[in-house]
Amino acid sequence: MYNLQNVTRMKTSLLLFVALVLSATAFAQAPSFVDKNIGDAYQEYVKVKDALIASKSADAKTAATSLQKKLAGVASAKSAAAEASKVSTAATLDAQRLAFSSLSNEMAKLVKGAKLSSGTLYVDYCPMANNNAGAFWLSNDKAIKNPYFGDKMLTCGMVKETLQ
Repeated sequence: MYNLQNVTRMKTSLLLFVALVLSATAFAQAPSFVDKNIGDAYQEYVKVKDALIASKSADAKTAATSLQKKLAGVASAKSAAAEASKVSTAATLDAQRLAFSSLSNEMAKLVKGAKLSSGTLYVDYCPMANNNAGAFWLSNDKAIKNPYFGDKMLTCGMVKETLQ
């Protein structure tokens, strides 16, 4: 026979299991590419973006250096690698963010020319970035997290394109 305490434990275990399955499903939504090299480079790009969102210049430099190395294995990525180098050598966070704009444009060309094997990728846009010239970036999430302003204007921007 089951007592109330055992039933409560079973319900709690079931809820935890469901939460774990849902979490795993959410992480499975990150885009992956048929070309592993592009996928690896894109993951490094995301690290650069996340560092800029968090306003962590040193982390952005490290991630941009790693991105540059990953791009060496991608055909037609010479321009993107050059832009990653500019992010990694920029002296200030503002200079990194400015260079990230050009890097994002080059990465967008690469991923649009590649084939996704799963997941969704978003092309986001902030009209106020780069002194109101506007700038794009790539994201795994539909929710806007702006790398050009960090926490000053975290949600400034919009999804301009969805790649699947």
